[in-house]
Amino acid sequence: MKYYIIAGEASGDLHASNLMKAIYKEDPNADIHFWGGDLMKAVGGTLVKHFKELSFMGFVEVLLNITTIFKNISFCKKDIAQFHPDKIIFIDYSGFNLRIAKWAKKQGFTTNYYISPQVWASRAGRVKKIKRDIDAMYVILPFEKDFYKKHGYEVTFVGHPLIDAIAQKSIVDEVAFRNEHQLSNKPIIALLPGSRKQEIKKMLAVMLSITDTFSDYQFVIAGAPSQDFSFYKQFIKGAPIAFVENKTYDLLSVSYAALVTSGTATLEAALFKVPQVVCYKGSAISYAIAKRIITLKFISLVNLIMDKEVVTELIQDDFNKQHLILALNAILQPEKRKTLFLEYYDLEQKLGGKGASQKVAKLIVNT
Repeated sequence: MKYYIIAGEASGDLHASNLMKAIYKEDPNADIHFWGGDLMKAVGGTLVKHFKELSFMGFVEVLLNITTIFKNISFCKKDIAQFHPDKIIFIDYSGFNLRIAKWAKKQGFTTNYYISPQVWASRAGRVKKIKRDIDAMYVILPFEKDFYKKHGYEVTFVGHPLIDAIAQKSIVDEVAFRNEHQLSNKPIIALLPGSRKQEIKKMLAVMLSITDTFSDYQFVIAGAPSQDFSFYKQFIKGAPIAFVENKTYDLLSVSYAALVTSGTATLEAALFKVPQVVCYKGSAISYAIAKRIITLKFISLVNLIMDKEVVTELIQDDFNKQHLILALNAILQPEKRKTLFLEYYDLEQKLGGKGASQKVAKLIVNT
């Protein structure tokens, strides 16, 4: 069969690449065209457009790039129509994907969604559109099934794909890792400032501002696959900060603590059992709009899944040097770390077992 997959971000590229591997096992003759990244490209198929051309964060940023976004939507529709897939698979990236789904459903295409839009966070009214435009929804967070059921839509909980992605990761030789990246023998504090340029600009300068206070630790920036080192250099400015490109999992596996921009990375850090401080700062206008439409108590996936504050969240004005020093100090203390490790274990149990990608592939290929 022919499959068309749309993933618009780094995390989507990871999960879609594992899904593609599973689809090829179920359907060895699969013909896959996709929007995604290097991980998907490495699996096979035909890359239509790289997610580097698609990532815009926040309401203001979207408005500034609205012409490009609409051109991409138009091009995507034409490309789908020309390829004429048997199945379309949307991976997260809701602003773009839900627009394509509306058109695709009207054209008679079979629509599948893997990794739900965060309609539980804001604008729950979008569930009506999802029910209308999506034939099958596969969710990865345990509370999403109940959320959709309350809105009269049956979805399938398949477990979280990060369980598989991390389980597949080979064990890192810490000594070799430190030698390869010229790191000291000090305990490592990983800095995960996000994957988009807008995020990194907002997050990294504040993260780096506290390094002098923690001179007994080695700070290491996790470089996103979507950005080159040249972009990060403007923030490092000769400081004794290490940089590791496109090896976030290796870095987390040897880290003592982490400062993490809110998103999938908060869950990744938790599954690697790394004590963390969750950080987020957007433009003033974007944040003001978000506050009016987002109804959640927390922003990190760790706290949302556990339904309580497990990790500290520093949001907008609270994300500053003084608060960051206090929060990092807290997770370096033995008792706090012990509590976090126990909470992380409970979190992993809630996420379900292995095999999310295989479950989804079987359902998509065979139904």
